[in-house]
Amino acid sequence: MHYIDLRSDTVTRPSPAMREAMAKAEVGDDVWGDDPTVNLLQERVAKMFRKEAALFVPSGTMANIVSILAHTQRGDEVIVEKESHTFNYECAGAATLAGVQFYLVIGTNGILTPDQVRSATRPVEDVHVPKTKLLCLENTHNRGGGKIYPIELLAQIYDYTKSHSIKSHLDGARLFNACVATGYEPWQYAQYFDSLMFCFSKGLGAPVGSIVIGSKDFIHQAHGYRKMLGGGMRQVGILAAAALYALENNIERLQEDHQHAQLIAQGVSQIKKFQIDLENVETNIVIFDVAKSGLNAYQVVELLGKKGVLMVPFGEFLVRAVTHLDVNQEQIQLAVKIMREIFA
Repeated sequence: MHYIDLRSDTVTRPSPAMREAMAKAEVGDDVWGDDPTVNLLQERVAKMFRKEAALFVPSGTMANIVSILAHTQRGDEVIVEKESHTFNYECAGAATLAGVQFYLVIGTNGILTPDQVRSATRPVEDVHVPKTKLLCLENTHNRGGGKIYPIELLAQIYDYTKSHSIKSHLDGARLFNACVATGYEPWQYAQYFDSLMFCFSKGLGAPVGSIVIGSKDFIHQAHGYRKMLGGGMRQVGILAAAALYALENNIERLQEDHQHAQLIAQGVSQIKKFQIDLENVETNIVIFDVAKSGLNAYQVVELLGKKGVLMVPFGEFLVRAVTHLDVNQEQIQLAVKIMREIFA
């Protein structure tokens, strides 16, 4: 059976052109700083985001943990949104490796307000509580349904954190989805954070890799933590070449993924047994409620899978579909047709 794989935008496979770029990549030993393709990638990304430096790492999870390690000390507190990736899907790395405590704040589709950040900040004069050292936000927000952070909120939040000596980090795994949807340049988001990261292996279609961006001092510390965590990757220019290809060829086409997500959302909205907030579908993630079907999310996903449509449970009654470059419009329309046939 040929599957229409909507489980995630991480399931993409390198295109022939990307594979060719990888095969022709000039490489060296990146642990020694001698890989020219990695160096080019890091320099290009730093310039794109108008930051001083960047660091190529194997994964988004490593990108976030080395950033938290570089910004904090053991016993510090980090403000995060309750549904954030770094809290839900990174194996308690911040607690285990950095020794920090998360202060969880419930946002609206993953979005926090300046007042919520202000309320979560610990009083500096109270010796009984941990120090608020870092704020981590997520844009776009995965469990928020691919929600885009309003840039005016980011500006207000940054003004507050900066005035209270709180560092700010952005989990921008899918930041380019936000850029394409809004028209903002990457640096316009980056200006409101001391550090940030994004993934090449999600919507951009590369097989492996994320990158951390910030000041030279911050990246120097992050580099040390990358080594500590086993992230030194030697002749990794082969992977950096895929990332460079993705930057040059796969950003603008993200708009197609957004259009395909709208097609899925519209199709779901016409199935009475499902519920969806169409206004919340802004990028390439579609989350819908299946409670009215009389089945839970796992049962719905199983039925779809038997018909060749792959999605994932995202809660007891929530199902998630993610569009990407390996699924075309015809396949999206077929997936919607199959959903209607099963659940109409």
